Amino acid sequence: MEIAIWIIQGILATMFLAAGIMKSTLPKAKLAASMPWVNDFSPAGVKLIGIAELLGGIGLIVPYLTGIAPVLTPIAAMALALVMALAAAYHLRKKEYKPIGFNLILLVLLLIVAYRRY
Repeated sequence: MEIAIWIIQGILATMFLAAGIMKSTLPKAKLAASMPWVNDFSPAGVKLIGIAELLGGIGLIVPYLTGIAPVLTPIAAMALALVMALAAAYHLRKKEYKPIGFNLILLVLLLIVAYRRY
């Protein structure tokens, strides 16, 4: 089971690191081509989401791997689960049902990591 949790953490961390880097570094206009939801947020708001995802991705791996403040790993997982819950709520409100499934899958995986690492 330990190997499975590490695999899940690695996949989630990679996804959130990539998404966080993209959202925090690319201009809003460029992001809008593939993520139309950014048009409903200010550039600072999009960057804030990106930074939260970037820090959460780091938090999924580094604290538990190094043994330095390992309690931060489940906290990072819960914080990212909140981000995914808010993303799903946003898409539901906008009647964009396709991305909700992906948000919920990530949410469940994050909750599993939080539970197993607590």
